[in-house]
Amino acid sequence: MSRVSKHNYYLDIAQTVSERSTCLRRCYGAIIVKNDVIVSTGYNGAPRGRKNCCDLKFCMREKMNIPRGERYELCRSIHSEANAIIAAPRDQMLDSTLYLCCTSPVDGEIQSGNNCCMMCKRMIINAGIKKVVIRDTKEDYREIDTDEWIENDDSLSGEFGY
Repeated sequence: MSRVSKHNYYLDIAQTVSERSTCLRRCYGAIIVKNDVIVSTGYNGAPRGRKNCCDLKFCMREKMNIPRGERYELCRSIHSEANAIIAAPRDQMLDSTLYLCCTSPVDGEIQSGNNCCMMCKRMIINAGIKKVVIRDTKEDYREIDTDEWIENDDSLSGEFGY
């Protein structure tokens, strides 16, 4: 029996967290890990007490045909990365790793090619998180050093989406 890698172990947990998502477009799960201890988890969904898109049976951004990464002010959800950051004490996020997995709300399959939006990138940087690991397939993932987001500031590009 071969042992699952540490990154895929944590990505498996992030994938399970994505099953709590209430979004009709994409289900995200995030976990923050420091020194092999899970600090917090988060999934995308409406703020506490508000109705979720899955309860309302529609997504305003989908209804308006808005592309990925644009017009987040119309979205009911708080992103998984933001929810994980909100739930974690800052001292436990310094030099930590955030693991992110996106699954389809239709069939639960892993969605590849995802990235953090510009707003989440800013929160991750300010939280002191040093690395983001994003799942692309059951075995494959990308590792991003958040210093790259500081050096290559995409908020200056004028491009939307991701």
